Amino acid sequence: MELGLNGKIALVTGGSDGIGFSAANEMALEGAEVIICARNQNNLDIAANSIKENTGRDVTTKSCDVTSSEAVAQLFKEITDKFGGIDILVNNAGTSSAHPFLNADEEIWDYDIDLKLFGAIRCSQNAVPIMRSRGGGRIINITTPGGKAPGAGSVPTSVTRAAGIALTKAMSKDFASDNILVNTVCVGLIKSGQHRIRWENSDKKLSLDAFYSQMGERVPMGRVGEAKEVGGLIAFLASDRGSYITGASINVDGGTSPVV
Repeated sequence: MELGLNGKIALVTGGSDGIGFSAANEMALEGAEVIICARNQNNLDIAANSIKENTGRDVTTKSCDVTSSEAVAQLFKEITDKFGGIDILVNNAGTSSAHPFLNADEEIWDYDIDLKLFGAIRCSQNAVPIMRSRGGGRIINITTPGGKAPGAGSVPTSVTRAAGIALTKAMSKDFASDNILVNTVCVGLIKSGQHRIRWENSDKKLSLDAFYSQMGERVPMGRVGEAKEVGGLIAFLASDRGSYITGASINVDGGTSPVV
């Protein structure tokens, strides 16, 4: 299926691993000019080399901490100077932070909100004026089904993701007339670097595959998802094929969420 991404300029935050990497890879396959950013330059370089091997396309890397307004502003200036603008923004930077309510101190709350919610806000506030000047664009915010149906021991992530879902809907209303479409992909259990780290920090009585298999027992489909299963959807939402979808919240969780 031709998605119409050829020549589009796409930025993926948290693009060096997992869902961000897969989204970047899928959009590069479709001909987009992709920029990936994260804090660790070495990880970005490894990801860019891997994407080039997979797609034959060069990927631009930018080390950036989305908790810094100055760093985000500089990132968008460099992208605009090099590419002339931006058409697609994937707000993916973040990590899981799930605690019982009384175990989450103010520092934990502040960091999670700053990284996930305000990171998306900072990037979007820089992207929207550029997209307006280009006649439109796509913003895809990565959240989780826990933002719709929080469980026990899930803060601050569930609260931050709920805010990200609300942000998506509000932005979709504000910018629909500018042809800037804003959607969120609510991601469940997906193979990623953070799960691999959890396995590496365990007693490793299980192999990594067995570790994922055990995690998958909680999923109605009986398995943990692959990052490319999310990346393909992100590429679709970023494309001409998704031209009448905005304000949508799509679960990619193997059927885990109790809500639609």
